[in-house]
Amino acid sequence: MTDLTLRLSRTIDAAPAAVWDVLTDLTRSAERLSGVESVQIMTPGPYAVGTRWRQTRSFFGRSSTEEMWVRQNHPLRYTVIESGEGEATFRTVWQLEPIESLDDDGRCPTTSLTVTFTATAGTSALGRAASAVLGPVGLRATRRALHRDLDDIAAAAQDYPRQESHPEGA
Repeated sequence: MTDLTLRLSRTIDAAPAAVWDVLTDLTRSAERLSGVESVQIMTPGPYAVGTRWRQTRSFFGRSSTEEMWVRQNHPLRYTVIESGEGEATFRTVWQLEPIESLDDDGRCPTTSLTVTFTATAGTSALGRAASAVLGPVGLRATRRALHRDLDDIAAAAQDYPRQESHPEGA
């Protein structure tokens, strides 16, 4: 098996709850994430392990639709999303870490959001060849897409009204 991995992080001026809400609100993904054209949710209920959806993105100038599912989930901490079938599988891990800094009010919550993407190609000759040729190109395109996603998530989370990110008593 051949694995290609990349890891990106960003500090967001919003509480983890706001970042989590943006990250896991699949119904609004297409309006919040500029690289996502559409989302079709396939399972009813809240975002949780087993949630499945089809996501269409523009990639290499073309629309590409992938079925995705939540493999692991710990609200406000991390979520693991998988997609792919056959020779190639993809795993995306989103991790949130609260950071407290001080402002004039004595508190200004921020969140470190880290995404780790891993593409695994099969062991067949075709899988190894595809990984060797397309891997670096695909990884560069994926890096750009994930940078854009981090920026879009940050913008949406920072737009949350302060009371939504800080419920009374929290």
